[in-house]
Amino acid sequence: MKRVIEGKRYDTATAQEIGSGGGKAYPGDFRYYSESLYKTPRGNFFLCGEGGPLSRYGRPAYGGGTCGGEGIIPVSREDALSWCEEHLDIEDYQEYFSDLIEDA
Repeated sequence: MKRVIEGKRYDTATAQEIGSGGGKAYPGDFRYYSESLYKTPRGNFFLCGEGGPLSRYGRPAYGGGTCGGEGIIPVSREDALSWCEEHLDIEDYQEYFSDLIEDA
């Protein structure tokens, strides 16, 4: 998927996928979503995913209401780390955020 958002091009074909995750709902549930976190060659992070009408990927439907959709959502480095903490094992992402992770 490829999108231009605020003058920046986000392209899943040229970005590095860090990992995938999704919500706790099942496909067919209006809250269901599935997404992947990517890092661009310039170091920016974004989510690419799809979901049901009540997910962050929901879109206005013709005639009213909402329907499922897909899209790209730029995220800050800190938000990308938070997403990883929720969806991935540390071994899968610590190399990208080693300066933000410290021992307790």
